[in-house]
Amino acid sequence: MVSPSTTACWNDELDHDLSDASTQRPVGTIAPANLHGAAYMLLAMAGFTINDSLIKGIGDALPVWQVIAVRGVLLLMLMAVFLAVTARRGTRASVAVHQGQVHASHWKLLLTNPKVLARALCELLATIAFFMALLRLPLAVLSAVLQAMPLLVTAGAAVFLGQEVGWRRWLAIGIGFLGVLIILRPGATAGFAIAALLPAVACVVASAARDLFTRSLAPGVPSMGVTVTSAIVITSGGIVGSVVTGEWQSVSAWHWLLLISAAVFLFAGMQGIVMAMRAGDVAAVVPYRYTGLLWAVGLGWVFFSEIPDVWTIVGASIVVGSGLYTFARERRLERLKHAHQGMETTTRPLDD
Repeated sequence: MVSPSTTACWNDELDHDLSDASTQRPVGTIAPANLHGAAYMLLAMAGFTINDSLIKGIGDALPVWQVIAVRGVLLLMLMAVFLAVTARRGTRASVAVHQGQVHASHWKLLLTNPKVLARALCELLATIAFFMALLRLPLAVLSAVLQAMPLLVTAGAAVFLGQEVGWRRWLAIGIGFLGVLIILRPGATAGFAIAALLPAVACVVASAARDLFTRSLAPGVPSMGVTVTSAIVITSGGIVGSVVTGEWQSVSAWHWLLLISAAVFLFAGMQGIVMAMRAGDVAAVVPYRYTGLLWAVGLGWVFFSEIPDVWTIVGASIVVGSGLYTFARERRLERLKHAHQGMETTTRPLDD
């Protein structure tokens, strides 16, 4: 399933790849690199979806705020261990990432950057909505709906960031949203109740807003710092929500096992995304992102006896197809743009 954390890591890496034409790999190294990238992406999607399944397995046994807080603390502990090990391996107490290094002096700037904080707040809202939807919708259905998030990001980039989007991609976006309606069938006898649909829709909107803030960040802002900042805000939100609502329960050994496992698989998925995008060419690695939907179908069937109906399959196919076409179109236009850089031309603008 494509959870908010999934798409956060995904779009940080994708935006970097799209914006840097100089990182194109030699032709002779594409095949093995893409093989490694595909393997990392498969593992990442498995990690994210297993995390979602474990959280769904907790169900209503623990309050949503408490689950967010506890898993967040566990995730921050894993990040701290990872950063400490990385530093010990010779990174001079800093973390080398593709958009710069995270030093101690950077944290104050990150925590006071309005766009970084707005992005983190959107991710907190997306996480809350996601957890609420996870308890009300089948795993495969929620996963299929969230596949439409990149389409909403493309539409939002055109409206709010001034990105040019031509009629082909607008048509693909419209068809993709039609696929979402086919999946959800609001108001239909076999459809889902509005109360169950609203959290899923809110999650998609909040996730898209988060990724639009990500695209608007300055190139020098370190992505590792942005990720850790979001994790801190989400964890803090869970703690504050627990205090305000007074909803906090003792955690059984079984639920501790589920929460710890969820944090481990979530962290593994986050690292898998980074490794996938760095190992292979993005155009070859991206399609494997949709294997998360297959994992959601399989895990939903095995552990929750959830079998998607034919309309869910049809709608999901439309959404995935629209997303792949939109991505392929963006990549083609990006290559053409770089090919025309430094060249004077009198031809009309590229037709989207």
